[in-house]
Amino acid sequence: MRYIYNIIRCRGAWLNRLLLVQLAFLCSMSLSAQLRIGGNSESAMRKLAIAEMATANLYVDSVDENKLVEDAIRGMLEKLDPHSSYATPKEVKALNEPLQGNFEGVGVQFNMLEDTLLVVQIISDGPSEKVGIVAGDRFVSVNDTIIAGVKMSKEDIMKRLRGPKGTKVKIGVKRQGVDETVYFIVVRDRIPLNTVDALYMIRPGIGYIRISSFGATTHQEFVDGIKKLQEQGISTGTPLRDLIIDLQENGGGYLQAAVDVLNEMLDDDDLIVYTEGRRTRRQEYRAKGNGIFRMGRVVALVNEYSASAAEIVSGALQDQDRGIVVGRRTFGKGLVQRPIDLPDGSMIRLTVAHYYTPSGRCIQKPYKKGELKDYAMDIDNRFKHGEFTNADSIHFADSLKYQTLKLHRTVYGGGGIMPDYFVPLDTTKYTKYHRELAAKGIIINANLKYASKNRKSLLRRYKTFEEFDSDYEVPRSLLDNIYAEGDKQKVKRPEDNEMIKKTDENISMQLKALIARDLWTMTEYFRIVNAHSDVINCALEQLK
Repeated sequence: MRYIYNIIRCRGAWLNRLLLVQLAFLCSMSLSAQLRIGGNSESAMRKLAIAEMATANLYVDSVDENKLVEDAIRGMLEKLDPHSSYATPKEVKALNEPLQGNFEGVGVQFNMLEDTLLVVQIISDGPSEKVGIVAGDRFVSVNDTIIAGVKMSKEDIMKRLRGPKGTKVKIGVKRQGVDETVYFIVVRDRIPLNTVDALYMIRPGIGYIRISSFGATTHQEFVDGIKKLQEQGISTGTPLRDLIIDLQENGGGYLQAAVDVLNEMLDDDDLIVYTEGRRTRRQEYRAKGNGIFRMGRVVALVNEYSASAAEIVSGALQDQDRGIVVGRRTFGKGLVQRPIDLPDGSMIRLTVAHYYTPSGRCIQKPYKKGELKDYAMDIDNRFKHGEFTNADSIHFADSLKYQTLKLHRTVYGGGGIMPDYFVPLDTTKYTKYHRELAAKGIIINANLKYASKNRKSLLRRYKTFEEFDSDYEVPRSLLDNIYAEGDKQKVKRPEDNEMIKKTDENISMQLKALIARDLWTMTEYFRIVNAHSDVINCALEQLK
């Protein structure tokens, strides 16, 4: 150790420059008011710098200094809470893109079918639609690079299709009924990423809107959706009275997007959410009272994968007695991350505060610092303890009881949002055989082939979704093809006839929904799926 110390001391000038750079960097992040360098903090920083310099200069083999620093940052953050994290420049771009509301590309939604890109939907008025690419086309080349049948990853294909707005890309297409490859020159453009997956009148006077995440465009999408539902209600003679907001599997996103959506439903000065931390003063977010839907009843649908911003929305609706929550206890992600941009484009997302609902409930579920594995297994543990199937398996201490602000109903803290009406997970709905077929991708691949082959004939026969929904039946041959492929992949068929019948019914429903999605949009998919949903049925029952 003395030998190492002497070498480091000889390089003192280099070390001092390193420390000065670090201090300048900290100041550049506008955190000087919060970070007071001195005493123990200065000693800790110097210790870290010495360790990095000693490793980089004295270690027996060559080392990657950038990776050393990244590993050190990750190591520090892993010992904190489960949501403080470090992201490389590439990871930052991937994380931000879904929330920013757009990207630049060719404007198609696709799936991979046997190593070939199959276009499922065309973005309306997008670059591909403008040149004549249609759903069902197969992309075989991009700029003279073969992408079909070469086991190219989905990510590599996306890299080739995406690019700066205004740039051109040559796409080779195989189209059903055309022998030779057809080529299109597509001018890339800005492509919207919508966060409202589905929107329709689920019953006369009752609107349904499904929000997949809270991004930069969510609020405007929500407002436009409410206006569309209101117009539909007027045109049918049954005005929009009530609203179901589906937040199941919604993992969250931007806080401000959630606040803006809630502002459309709450009264003036209603508290929406507040944040508070050790170094972060309490900050409140309140409604302005100028919302578009402040009168009708509201039901929020949630489950164990509803998190963060989705919990802010459901918690505020519940605490302000503006609506009821239906489903199962939410994830419990109530930590506020502050993004700290680093010079190379990487980012630290550091937890600085907690989210609290209007009644004072902390959304974050309990955790132990540094024990990320236990935290990651929480959903599995809930399932094993019976929480998803039996409301009685959830026990709350008296200290976790809170009161809603207007009707003074009892609600519970302790992590996540506990619904007003619990809907158990039906673990018997799908047979083991069905789950194994789905896990191997057999059902989705069969659907893609069928939709691609029969798209034109189906659209000729069914002019509207309503006709399709009432008259279409999945052909027996399609089910038999799925089961035959299952045999090839050694998925064992059940011997019980009741199990086979149940599998037939559920796969047929799933296929019909997928075909509707491929012919129209995700709204039509959910119109079919929701007709068989226990959570939806419970919500409708409460609105009777």
